[in-house]
Amino acid sequence: MVLRFLIFLFWQLLGGAIGWWQGSAWGAALGAAVAAWVWFVLDMWRGGRMLRWLRQGDVQRGLELYGLWGEAVERVRRLVRQQQDLVRESDKRLQDILGALQASPNGVVLLDEEGRIEWCNDTAAEHFGFDPQRDALQSIRNLVRDPEFNAYLAEHDYARDVVLEGRSSTPSRPVRVSVHVHTYGEGRALLLSRDVTALEQAEAMRRDFVANVSHEIRTPLTVLTGFVETLQTLDLEAPDRARYLAMMAQQAARMQSVVQDLLTLSRLEGSPLPGMAEWTPVSSLLQRCEEESRALSALLTQNQAQGHVLEFDTGAAQWQDIAGSPAELQSALSNLISNAVRYTPGGGRIVVRWERAADGGAVFSVQDTGPGIAPEHIPRLTERFYRVDRSRSRETGGTGLGLAIVKHVLQRHGASLDIRSTLGKGSTFSVHLPPARLRSS
Repeated sequence: MVLRFLIFLFWQLLGGAIGWWQGSAWGAALGAAVAAWVWFVLDMWRGGRMLRWLRQGDVQRGLELYGLWGEAVERVRRLVRQQQDLVRESDKRLQDILGALQASPNGVVLLDEEGRIEWCNDTAAEHFGFDPQRDALQSIRNLVRDPEFNAYLAEHDYARDVVLEGRSSTPSRPVRVSVHVHTYGEGRALLLSRDVTALEQAEAMRRDFVANVSHEIRTPLTVLTGFVETLQTLDLEAPDRARYLAMMAQQAARMQSVVQDLLTLSRLEGSPLPGMAEWTPVSSLLQRCEEESRALSALLTQNQAQGHVLEFDTGAAQWQDIAGSPAELQSALSNLISNAVRYTPGGGRIVVRWERAADGGAVFSVQDTGPGIAPEHIPRLTERFYRVDRSRSRETGGTGLGLAIVKHVLQRHGASLDIRSTLGKGSTFSVHLPPARLRSS
């Protein structure tokens, strides 16, 4: 400001000097006045340029001014740059936050005061069938037409969540989505969604497991209790007593099998994965499986007109070793063969093969001519205690845990199980073993 005053004073003196030179005292006064007006007009012109520069909005465009106006222009430019830097930083932080929300495994929807969608991530779009671009600023009530969801929003009681059917849900593959709303700001809401299909299935399996275990243990216990009471209260003849004791032993053996299989499953789930240090000849595993299956076949068909036709096409296994737990592998392979023996009537044909796979692994398959399995049962065969025919399973001595054990053993060894079956024609259970677990002996 001092400099500005000095410049103005200089103009006054310059005008006064020129006026004095032209017309003494009155000329000096007139010259000083004219110089003041010239300075004022020039100053207003510079101020007008600055105003036009500000109105155009392009503050980054250069504007050459000097003095006070030049300093004002530079300060404005500096302030604008600082504000732009702050805006860019804020936008970057916003994009980082939205990126984190986008990467969230849960669905995230931001709603305004009217319940309209301001933003949603891809997971929420998948859960509800939204289009993030098309459905922006659309009311979520119009897009999610679930009565339970709309009632949840209308209650404004968000202490709990609500579970809805997912948009991609089908009868064969149900999808369940948990939705929870959290309010923030002035009437805004954050809607979180997560896929709880696996949790609900696990809970259903847990309930079924507890119910099945209770049933499998309670039934033989009831039989045992009845026989014990009979033996305690009645004076039976020796043949009757022997028959009751044999039935009691049978039920006790059944309970023991269930408990043993449950312990096996527990051990498989809790023990470390088998390593690659222990190698076992495949031929020895298959030989033990063949001995056990032939003994079981003879036992089951001893009162039938015809026995099973058992064929073992396992020549490709003669020069191969497999890495892993031999006890687990032998149990899994033997279980598949014994299942075929149990469910195939006398006279039926069972073919066991060991073949090399194109990827360097191997395929172990068990093909039978039994009654076959309906397609709707195949996906659930490896569930614990799941049975296609409960009465038939108990007749053959099954616990309903065999295929569950097979699945766990194969998963621990990096193998997979494929089941193909046709009602009335039989089934084929195939095990695909990875090449990393095999070597030539």
